[in-house]
Amino acid sequence: MEPECDKLIQASVNKNYVDMDEYPVTTELQNRCVNMIAHLFNAPLGDAETAVGVGTVGSSEAIMLAGLAFKRRWQNKMKAAGKPCDKPNIVTGANVQVCWEKFARYFEVELKEVKLSDGYYVMDPQKAVDMVDENTICVAAILGSTLNGEFEDVKLLNDLLTKKNAETGWDTPIHVDAASGGFIAPFLYPELEWDFRLPLVKSINVSGHKYGLVYAGIGWCIWRTKVDLPEELIFHINYLGADQPTFTLNFSKGSSQVIAQYYQLIRLGFEGYKNIMENCQENATVLKQGLEKTGKFNIVSKDNGVPLVAFSLKDSSRHSEFEISDFLRRFGWIVPAYTMPPDAQHVTVLRVVIREDFSRTLAERLVLDIEKVLHELDALPARVPSGDLAALAAAESSEREMEKQRQVISLWKRAVLAKKKTNGVC
Repeated sequence: MEPECDKLIQASVNKNYVDMDEYPVTTELQNRCVNMIAHLFNAPLGDAETAVGVGTVGSSEAIMLAGLAFKRRWQNKMKAAGKPCDKPNIVTGANVQVCWEKFARYFEVELKEVKLSDGYYVMDPQKAVDMVDENTICVAAILGSTLNGEFEDVKLLNDLLTKKNAETGWDTPIHVDAASGGFIAPFLYPELEWDFRLPLVKSINVSGHKYGLVYAGIGWCIWRTKVDLPEELIFHINYLGADQPTFTLNFSKGSSQVIAQYYQLIRLGFEGYKNIMENCQENATVLKQGLEKTGKFNIVSKDNGVPLVAFSLKDSSRHSEFEISDFLRRFGWIVPAYTMPPDAQHVTVLRVVIREDFSRTLAERLVLDIEKVLHELDALPARVPSGDLAALAAAESSEREMEKQRQVISLWKRAVLAKKKTNGVC
């Protein structure tokens, strides 16, 4: 971030965000950020209407809060209908970030995952809607998959779910996990319908410390309307000097990141964010084209999505993506290698995320370093396939045993010959 923002962060590092009476300006800045982000996501707000949202430590806390709101609304609806409300579930793709699994486990919600398939590494909207039942508190769509940066088709999900709701009488909603893509799609793909323009999208989370361009420790959760955030989840406290509504898992936290987010939003504005995201996308294209020219990789990521490049080896019979990741560390690059979730776990991928400070020069240098690594690996013996490891180990064990026998025989021969020589002299 800019030096001026660093100074603001240092100046506010001793401010507790939760003490709204002592630091009312921080609360005002948070509310302004919520309003700007809500308008960015096309929330249906009147001219004088205030947006509903909250600043969080990151998208993990934002997802917990959104999930709790969905669970409570579903419980209230089931109780009013005289139906059991002890078995809630949530439908997601198998490509979701681990914080969704945390939410499900911590707050006792069944996680129903749509499995992936070869070549299709995001949630299939039709399969997701097929898994929805009366106990589904929401369907979670990902705008910017962690695995390959791809945007899920929230528009198709909304249309299919609207049809199912009409047939069943349910009102299953949608949450959009836009941790990565929330600060990308409005600037690069303004015509893409994924946000509050879709009626079933009731809440959206986004990470300020990803493409919101703030240091780690800030996220946002925005609700469509006040109705979508149950009032009973909001606490009102007055022991800090005034009535203070709060809906967070964390109570005390620093004000610095909220102030930093506000600085970025007013400093860069819409055009500034747009220019940065376009530059990131162009650098991702440079990297992608460089990798394609090597002829060694399949590009798994999509052109439309988070500016990242996910790629895998066309031929992994001799060497693996994990070896490439390991060798790149020698050149100072940390490029993660990982396997896809079920049912695409046989696919291994390398991923490079293009941040604001990842220049075209760095993209070109990374391609050169990857080419060097490929040459080094080609000069090495082929790795042993996992299926042959047992046979290799057995062969090595047998060879060691034979060598021991040869050594024992050799020692006995020398001992016998030495005895014969002694007898002869005597």
